[in-house]
Amino acid sequence: MPLALYALTAGAFGIGVTEFVIMGLLLDVSADFGVSIAAAGLLISGYALGVVVGAPVLTVLTARWPHKMVLMALMAVFIAGNAACAFAPDYNILMAARVLTALAHGTFFGGGSVVATGLVSEDRKASAIAVMFTGLTAANILGVPLGTWIGQHFGWRATFLAVTLVGLVALMIIAVLVPRDERPADAGDWRSDLAAILRVPVLLGLVTTVLGYAGVFAVFTYIAPMLTRISGFGAAAVSPILLVFGGGLVIGNLVGGRLADRSLLPTVFGTLVVLALVLALIFVGFGSPAVAVVLTGVLGAAGFATVAPLQMWVLSRADGAGQSLASSFNIAAFNLGNAIGAWAGGVVIDHGPGLAFVPLAAALFPAAAVVVALTAAAIDQRSVSAI
Repeated sequence: MPLALYALTAGAFGIGVTEFVIMGLLLDVSADFGVSIAAAGLLISGYALGVVVGAPVLTVLTARWPHKMVLMALMAVFIAGNAACAFAPDYNILMAARVLTALAHGTFFGGGSVVATGLVSEDRKASAIAVMFTGLTAANILGVPLGTWIGQHFGWRATFLAVTLVGLVALMIIAVLVPRDERPADAGDWRSDLAAILRVPVLLGLVTTVLGYAGVFAVFTYIAPMLTRISGFGAAAVSPILLVFGGGLVIGNLVGGRLADRSLLPTVFGTLVVLALVLALIFVGFGSPAVAVVLTGVLGAAGFATVAPLQMWVLSRADGAGQSLASSFNIAAFNLGNAIGAWAGGVVIDHGPGLAFVPLAAALFPAAAVVVALTAAAIDQRSVSAI
């Protein structure tokens, strides 16, 4: 893989830390601003919705910019947003700063995916996307635990200052390593691009992404209480077990990319089926501590094995649309899945059968994603037959 690809990985690392580290700082933010835990939790939802809105909007606004300029501008937004989080005087300003930071997320991963695939040969495109997304997995393994530790020892504002520094380093690496490309990111008309994305085949691909990742986050959001209340672990054991989850993310991400390079559509189906089965197994096996540790790692692998295949599948279906716009829409779909999954898990806990049944409910999402993907494949086959 070319060295420039790892510049994208560095940016992905910083963005991943920003998205997920707030989960470990909710109690600190809640106490500092005098808001409830639920209100602090909305900082996660606000970020996810910021990604959903920002991904297509910023992609359109920067469509005629060179790729490298877009990536550097997005990292500048990322740096400004995290600095604003660090110095936010109240909860509302912190929420606004989180949303500002989120605006860079979708377009960075969307445009970065296009840059990544342009750096390698045709048979390594999905693997290139997986390498870039390794920054996101590294953020979960290293960045989030370290950021949480910094926040617990030096205050939550120190965490955002540290992430701001990560953004500055990533910006310098991108400036040095990513080759200059004077060609506009997408020089076409955004209206025709949007019309192409709104076609049924592309929409079905996006719905598949939403459903698949909703299943992951329905469980991941509540993994800590599941480990303590169902598996019987003490609170101190949660962080080490989450390292197992992070290790699974890395493995699943790279394996999913490699398999998608060999055979894309079967990999899309296969990874979604495996994810549904793993979630069902968690429902059955989390009562055993040893099995729970293993399944936590397998969940990480199964969850992230879907990322590169789904991203490539949507890109392949968005023929006639700007690739950056199509890619950023899919990143928005991942984050919409995050928000829906977290909400659905909460509904099962508060209004349904309870915490133990969250994995079973979560398994319904990737199962539904398989049905949608099969429908999309059937429509494609009829279209080919008609031609």
